[in-house]
Formats: sequence, structure tokens, C-alpha cells
Amino acid sequence: MPDVDVLVAGAGAAGLSAAIAAAQRGASVVIAEAHETFRSDSNTAMSTSMVPAGGSRWQAAAGIEDSPEQFLSDIQAKTKGRVHETVARALVGVAPELVAWLADDVGVPLELVTDFNYPGHSAYRCHTVPDRAGQTLHRYLLTAAENRGATVMVPLRLVGLRFDSHGDIEGATLENPDRVREEISASRVVLATNGFGANPEMVERHIPEISGALYFGGHGSNGDAIRLAERYDLDVSAMGAYQGHGSVATPHGVLVTWATVMHGAVILDNAARRFADETIGYSEFARLVLDREAGEAWLVLDHAIHEACLRFADYERLVASNAIRWADDEKELASIIGAPESSVSETLTSARQCAVEGRPDQWGRTLWEAPIEPPYGAVRITGALFHTQGGLDIDANAAVLRNREPVPGLYASGGAAVGMSGDGADGYLAGNGLLAALGLGYLAGKAGAG
Repeated sequence: MPDVDVLVAGAGAAGLSAAIAAAQRGASVVIAEAHETFRSDSNTAMSTSMVPAGGSRWQAAAGIEDSPEQFLSDIQAKTKGRVHETVARALVGVAPELVAWLADDVGVPLELVTDFNYPGHSAYRCHTVPDRAGQTLHRYLLTAAENRGATVMVPLRLVGLRFDSHGDIEGATLENPDRVREEISASRVVLATNGFGANPEMVERHIPEISGALYFGGHGSNGDAIRLAERYDLDVSAMGAYQGHGSVATPHGVLVTWATVMHGAVILDNAARRFADETIGYSEFARLVLDREAGEAWLVLDHAIHEACLRFADYERLVASNAIRWADDEKELASIIGAPESSVSETLTSARQCAVEGRPDQWGRTLWEAPIEPPYGAVRITGALFHTQGGLDIDANAAVLRNREPVPGLYASGGAAVGMSGDGADGYLAGNGLLAALGLGYLAGKAGAG
């Protein structure tokens, strides 16, 4: 008999959802987590807890027409047809069931975000917790896993896999920080060790365009799953895909939610000139900001935008860090940015006219919630790498592939697995990383308990 039915490596959203789903079905579960700080610095904890689902009961209650098919169409459009079809279809298909499970079985107090929409989503479909904080979602998941009998072992890192003579999984090797190892036998192993964003060598090798940028993700994203793939000849896919973000306050190191942009904020370079349509998406905007002088830019908002974004815990942290510098007029804003007043005035006047007249600007921006008006808030920002979107190739049940065939008993979810963001930064839709974590974990947990 194995020591445990299901061994999960990683205690973020991916690992915890797998553990809960497996434990619900009667499996004994052990979660091995490598980092003692996982409650605060995992990608889940650092997220805004947005879980997109097309065709959910929350949408139906709000009279919003949407479906998995419409969601998939949005993904295909955003990725320009380069999406991993198997993974994307599995995730959009399970998403309505997933959010209902999170609310009904896990006890997460989900609500539908309808005060703004993220780029690329054709309907309000992001579900989140009231304070829109990843740590809140993570706390609910961890509590649910422990309440269902899952054993969390910290700090233990999965460093090796064991297979029987038929190639089926039979266990893994775990290691503590003192390099002491122990073997654990398991009928199923779920790799939820996240991606490789915190590994500069892997980023340079697989995603050179974002190499050297600020990394703004969980410190545990060291590429453990990729090392296992190399060691055991497991398939990988879309290794150049990643989620960037175009607005991290610098030097404060606090996320400026992209809801600011969707409510009407603009982004200027150090000469007070806009340089792109800000609403194309925060992931691809990271590289655009990094290409500016000193890899920095300025996000400019007003009091209406400020008030609308106070619902985000991240934005409250931004305010508390004093990263927003307020200016009564364009002259004072120019002084803050260090640009000519004439440039500031020309840029903001042009943006204001587009918003008032409801017409696209020279870059094609058409989303103008309202004209931006003084007083102005300015935040110095930089672009960042949030997390990688490529990883172990999997089937529709999150089973890891070797030579395009499932490895019996081995699963991957979250950043350890390939996502549905195409092959670069511009295919990322808001929330798709968290959907991949929760959704693939849920699918892996259900399959692994069988």
C-alpha cells in the first residue's frame, strides 16, 4: 500500500484545489510545500483573485449572456489562434462548475465584477472575493484543504519522481532545506510547483524578451517542474508564453491595478507623451513600458478613478505607500513628471477630447469611461514579469504527457503546466492564470482520486 493516495507538490491555488477535490472523493492527501512564506508570496496570494467563467450562475442572475464557447472565442482572438486548444477547451468548459464548487463546497464568498471589464473579455465574467485580494482567496483554499484532512508539510520540496517498471508513477523524493531527503510512495502525484519566473537562467533561455525585467511573482517559481521534465523526458509546451504587467509602482514595488486604465487612466513616458493604446492589455504593455527611457513611465489618473479603485486591496496598499503624487493642475503635474507643461497639456487635452467625443485616438483606443479631469494623480511605474505560462504539456484531465501520451498517475496544474495564453505575452487574458491554477488543480484532483 502507498503511504498516501495523492501527493501534491505546491500549496498555491493549483495544489490546494487539487488537494480539496481529491480529499472530497475520499483520497488521503499530503501537500508538500517548499517555502514557509507561501501564504503571502505565492502567485495566488499576490493576485487580485479574478477567476473568469463564461456561463456562470452569477452571470445569469445579473442578466449577462455568456457561455464557454464565447469565452473560448475571446481566448482564440486574444492569442491570435495560437492557444493550446486542449487546455483552453477543458478550462472554459469546467469554469462554470469550478466557480460554483468554490462557492458551495470550498466556501469562497465569490461575487461577479461588473464595475469594469478587463481587455479582451467580451462580457463581465471575472469572479472574485469582496476585497479582490489573492491572500483572501488563498486563505479560504488552505482552510478548506486542512478541514478535509489534507496534511500540509512545510518546508519540503519535491526533487524527484519514482516510476514502476511499467512507467506508472509510484511516488516521489522530498527534500528539506538541510538537503535531507525522504521517499514517499503515492498512487498519484500532482505537480503544482508553479512556473519559472524566479529563475533568471530559465527566463533568459525561454523568454529572452522579458529577461532582466522586474520579477513580480512568487519566489517559489523556480522551474522545478521544468527540471523534472528535462530529467524524465516529459513533454513541455509554449515555453515562451508569460504574463507581464505594465504598471508596478516604482520604487515602491506595489501593483497599480489595471482597473485604473479601464476606468480612464492614461500612461505617459517621461516626455509626457502617450505611446500606445493602454487598453490592449496589461500583459503586453509590460514590454512597452520597459522600452521607454529608463524602463519607466507615468500612470495618470483622477479622483473619480481613485474612488472607483479603492475596492482593490492592492490599490489600498498603493495609497498607503504614498506612491500617488497629486497635482492640482497640469503645471504641477508637469513638475512631478519632469516634462514641459505644454507636452502635458497637449497629451491630456487630446485624451480628454477623445473621451468626450467618443472617438478612437491615434492608437485606436476606444474605451474611455470618462474624461480625465484635475486634480491628477501620478504614479511612476515600470513593467514586470508576473508569471510564466508555458510548462508541462497535459491532456484535458491535467495528466502529464510523455511522447504525447499520458503518464499514468502524474498530473500538473497552474504554472507547472502549459496554460492557455498562446506563445508570448499578448495572448494573456485577465484571470486566465488563476483559472488555469484552480481549474487544472480541480481536474487533476478529481482524476487523481479515481
